[in-house]
Formats: sequence, structure tokens, C-alpha cells
Amino acid sequence: MAPHFANIPVRLLMWQRVREYAVPPSMIETATARRLVGDWAGACAAARVDIDFDLRAVRDRYGTEFVSRLRADLRRLAPDLLRWHIPRIAPHGRIRPGLTISLSRYGGSGTTPLQLVVRTPPAWADAGQRMSLALWDEHGGGAPGHHPHPHPARRFRLDLHRHLWDSSRCGELASRCGAGAAPEAAPPDRSHLLAWLKGPVRPDPPEADDLSWAPARWAAEAEMLLGAEGDSGGVFTVRLGARDRRAFELVAPDDHHVPTFRSLQEVLPPQVVAALPVLPEASARVLPDLALLRAGLVAADRLHPLVAKALSASGAGPAPGPGHQPGDPHRVECRGDVHRIVLRDGVLTAVDHDPVQLRREELLVALGGPALPCLRAIDAVHRDPQALPAVRERLGHGDVCGALAVVEGLLGRGAVLRDGPLRETLESCAARRLDDGLFRSGLRPVHPPATRPARRGRARRRTSPARAS
Repeated sequence: MAPHFANIPVRLLMWQRVREYAVPPSMIETATARRLVGDWAGACAAARVDIDFDLRAVRDRYGTEFVSRLRADLRRLAPDLLRWHIPRIAPHGRIRPGLTISLSRYGGSGTTPLQLVVRTPPAWADAGQRMSLALWDEHGGGAPGHHPHPHPARRFRLDLHRHLWDSSRCGELASRCGAGAAPEAAPPDRSHLLAWLKGPVRPDPPEADDLSWAPARWAAEAEMLLGAEGDSGGVFTVRLGARDRRAFELVAPDDHHVPTFRSLQEVLPPQVVAALPVLPEASARVLPDLALLRAGLVAADRLHPLVAKALSASGAGPAPGPGHQPGDPHRVECRGDVHRIVLRDGVLTAVDHDPVQLRREELLVALGGPALPCLRAIDAVHRDPQALPAVRERLGHGDVCGALAVVEGLLGRGAVLRDGPLRETLESCAARRLDDGLFRSGLRPVHPPATRPARRGRARRRTSPARAS
């Protein structure tokens, strides 16, 4: 039975919403079907992942051998799984903006070190929640000038976690995330974690209640990190907060013992700490899906199929899924009776009124008269339906098709939107989606700051004649 937390962490509630809205089942089904037939580009298109390179041009520049390795990775890439595990930010769980994340590194004698990376747009252009695949080399090639952070981020890297995007490596997920270990009855809070690490406590307020750290995995993950970096010093850092980065050293008595780690005894200068290898977020934190399963906040059948299959033997108790509830028509008290409002011929209609009577009442409303309760209920559903939060969540995660399906299920395919919050939400989404195209084309490389008019106003007040005198 899944343990019960009296106070569910806010981070888990965010991930619960992400798992419900961010990667819809229709996207997973379409991307999987195209990937299984070898159409990696079609799978990327289904998962809203753009391709920023051409394989022919890459072959001409880097050779056939490199293109063969790259194409093999692209065929194994599950872009919907990549979207599932992409770093996100609170409170709404949107994709972390302005990142360049390494997926795979290619190196060889006599060649330029290359990386397959995925980039996320800046916050002002993230309305579609799209991502893009690109190639990056250490000499600056493939770095767009209009991207805020074109270089791969050390804190967010997935080249050491291929099981989070490579369909052929998903079986490693359970062992890498510690799913086989018994869950703790009560996760330690951050103050206990810091006391255990025996370092100076400088709590960061936004992350003071963060229970998502996984220190039991840090030693093994750090050993892989240092091996990939070719660092024999055995020292690495973990970013615990915006102003709190801790340095640790691996302790391995011999080759037959599992490595452990401890806090670095000497105090290093900040510039030295900044240059040390950083444990990626995917290594430092608990896998959100595992935490959700153990907390009973999500059912196993609501997870990504590849994730659910990998965690099937983890022992985490799945939460019971909500039963299917048939759509119940709206019921309204109208002139002493209970009337029904249902979809008829693609339009929301008060079926207990005669069509002639409804046309007469609508004409009366147009002339300024009072409306029937049924007509008022239909108007309210068109302007501000109860499902509006779900529509906004889907639009926020870029699922326009899912949001329109919800609207059509409420109002019908033949509905004409009326002025109100629903129409404003859809119009705002359509307007913001243009920003992504402008960003990708480089037509608007820098977003104008929102405080520019206020600064001009203050400047005018300082130079006014009344102030000068």
C-alpha cells in the first residue's frame, strides 16, 4: 500500500499536473507509431520537436561515419519520452526555458567533438512549449546567436541518462532511479539533509521545503560523472539552491566496495567550486514518477508506457485510477421545472423548449428583455465554463488539440464563441504562439523588457521644468 503523506509537497502536486496535461496520450501514441516504423522525423513532429539540422549537410561536413552514429541515435530517440522527462519549473510545470541540454556526445581522434542537444525557447516564446534538436561543437559551431544559452548546461544534461530519452535503454530506469530500494517511511526535510551533509547551513527560502533530493544515489552517479569527465580528483558539487553549492569527495576503499561520499573538508574558493563537475539534476533528485507512485498521486496506467513498464517491478503501489463517468447533461431550474441542456447537431441546446419558443426568446434577449434560465445557462457555459482551468492547463503545455477537444465536448463543433474568459484565453494562446515562430526565425532575437515605459516615465518626471526649478 502506498504511504500516505499528511502534507503533500508542492513539487509533487506540480508534477501531478504535468503528468496529466503536459504529454497527452494522443501524442505518445502518434510518436510511438511513427518511431516504430523508423520515421524518427515524424515522431519528432508529433512530439512538437523541431529539427535544426540537415543530415545531408552534416554528412558533407563531418563524414558518413558520424552521420551513421547520429542517425542510429535519432532512430532510438523517443521524443515523447524526452518531453516527459525534460526539466520543468514551478509552479505550473512548464518546460524550463532557455536551456541547451546535451543528449549524446560524439568524439574521436582527428574529429571535432560534437554533441546532439535539445534546446528550449526563452520564456517569452514558450507558448507552444516546443523544443528543437540541434548539433553543437566545442568550437562554437551550431550555436544560434538569438538563443539566450546556446552552450550545453552542465546542471541539466541527459547524455549520462540515456534511459530518459533512448527507447532501447529504458530498462535501466528502475536501477538508475533506485526504484528497487525500499522507500523511506517519512522523507527527511532539507534541514535534516543539510545536517547529515555536515556543511554550513545557508537555506534558500524557495527550496526550503524541497523533499526531492536523493542522496543515496549521489555516490554512484558521481562516479559515472567523473568517469565521463575524465576527472580523477574524485571531487564534485551538488547545487542545493540558488546560493548553495556544496563540494563533496568520493570515498572508495577498494575496487570491491560501493563508493560513498563525504563533504569536502577544505574550503575552496568560489571560482574553483564553479569549475568542478556538477551532479546533474536527474542524478541528484528523486524521479518524479517514482515519487508520485509511492505517494499514491498517480496510477501506473497514467504514466508513459515506457516508464510504467520499467517501474512495474519497483514495488510502488499505484493509485486507483478514476472510474469513467458518463457525460451528464446540464440541468437547470427553469419556470418551475428541471430542464436539460445537451448537445444537439453540434450545438448546446435547451432540448425541453420548443425551437420556435427559443428563437422568440433569443429575439427578446436581443431587444433587451430578460433571458430564460436555460438560455442564461448556455450563455454562461459559452463564456466561462467550469472546464476552463483544464483548457488553460492544456494550452499552457502546448496541447492545443486537446484544449479544442475539451471545448468541442462542452459546446459542440458548431458553437460560436462569445465574449468572455474562454474566448480571451483562446485568442491569447493564438497570439502568443506567433512568438515561437518569430524567435526561431530570428526576427525577434531580443524580447523588449516590460519595464521600459515605466523607466521613460520616471526619466520625464526627473527632467520636468517644475522639478528643475
